[in-house]
Amino acid sequence: MFEKRTYDTLKFVAQILLPALGTLYFTLAGLWGLPNPDEVVGTVVAVDTFLGVLLGLASKKYRKKNYGGEIVKGERPSFRFEKHPAEFPVGQEVHFKVTNETGEEVT
Repeated sequence: MFEKRTYDTLKFVAQILLPALGTLYFTLAGLWGLPNPDEVVGTVVAVDTFLGVLLGLASKKYRKKNYGGEIVKGERPSFRFEKHPAEFPVGQEVHFKVTNETGEEVT
């Protein structure tokens, strides 16, 4: 859906830039009498929420695509690979779930 650089940029916009911009405008509107602070901040929040949903979907798809297997906790920890480790491209991030010996996810 997104390249990593695009994803990282959009994530910064959604998590840092838009909330800061909305807060800045709302504060300055109160101090300087700028127009329509509720409408402006409401619009910023709506755009930010929409962007957050898109990024959440992209992140879920990315994790699923780069799923490598499981790290099994126990007396003798082990790995269960989704495919042979040689098949993972060099430099690719791989994600593992942590489970116990019965396959239940560990929180």
